[in-house]
Amino acid sequence: MQPSEWTRVLAKYREPILSRSIFELIVTLAPFVAIWALAWWMLSISPWLAMALALANAAFLVRLFMIQHDCGHGAFFKNRRVGDWMGRFIGVLTLTPYDIWRKTHSIHHATTGNLDKRGVGDLPTLTVQEYREKNWVGRASYRLVRNPLFLFGVVPFYTFFLQNRLPVGLMRSGWRYWFSALATNVVIGAALATIGWLGGWDVLLFVFLPTMLLAASTGMWLFYVQHQFEDTFWDHEGDWNVHDAAFNGSSHYDLPGILRWITANIGVHHVHHLASHIPFYRLGEVVRDHDILAQSRRLTLWESFRCARLHLWDENSRKLLSFSDARALAT
Repeated sequence: MQPSEWTRVLAKYREPILSRSIFELIVTLAPFVAIWALAWWMLSISPWLAMALALANAAFLVRLFMIQHDCGHGAFFKNRRVGDWMGRFIGVLTLTPYDIWRKTHSIHHATTGNLDKRGVGDLPTLTVQEYREKNWVGRASYRLVRNPLFLFGVVPFYTFFLQNRLPVGLMRSGWRYWFSALATNVVIGAALATIGWLGGWDVLLFVFLPTMLLAASTGMWLFYVQHQFEDTFWDHEGDWNVHDAAFNGSSHYDLPGILRWITANIGVHHVHHLASHIPFYRLGEVVRDHDILAQSRRLTLWESFRCARLHLWDENSRKLLSFSDARALAT
């Protein structure tokens, strides 16, 4: 079956179930708030125990981001207005202005795998030829950006703490995106100031920061392996179409059960890109009902670690290569 035909097959899974959406929200938000409060209280006993709880709570913050993600696609609530306001509320917790993220993420869905439309909602990816044509400064810069320590350490901090404070990529797109950024910033600032006033800097240092940083790094890793794997898909505009790119350029990150729950089935990414209106809690139904989708683009947890060393797209072999593999092509 062609990727374009799958969109019609998957249409029956698009309907969100209100009771299920509310349940998923409660079992994610309530533990997040409870663990946050417990970690705050634990500071009076040991800041290191408080930090351990905060790190564990990153799992629920990741899941909240996935709910925000579904709201952005109109997949979590049938009523779009309700979904948007829920997304804006969660955006304060995830430090992500909802309206900006929704717009840039829609661009990502519309251009993923398109070599001529890189730059919005994706990770920097050069072809082998483009990399070779750069001078040593350009090559060194690209190597730095693609270094796993930088990509999953520095970039998440920059993205969520700095970049998200402004409508980056949408500066000239109207007041709506400026308002989204500034309103979210005001609420975040007020919340952090209140927390600091009531609990002091220790709460921010040992509770807020560990949760946010680990969740941000986890989110960056998930976004990376969803599209940066060896047999992914890139093409120039003339040969590119959205359905082929969605199916072939998105992995099925087949995680263990507890990790699937924490990440809200976002690993079933090839299906998500084919039919982004399917609620995350129905993606499991899809792969159960269609074994071909369960086996397609499959990437296990262990296999995914190798993806961290892949950096350059080779247009001849149509594979993502490591720097050493690309260098070997020239010899």
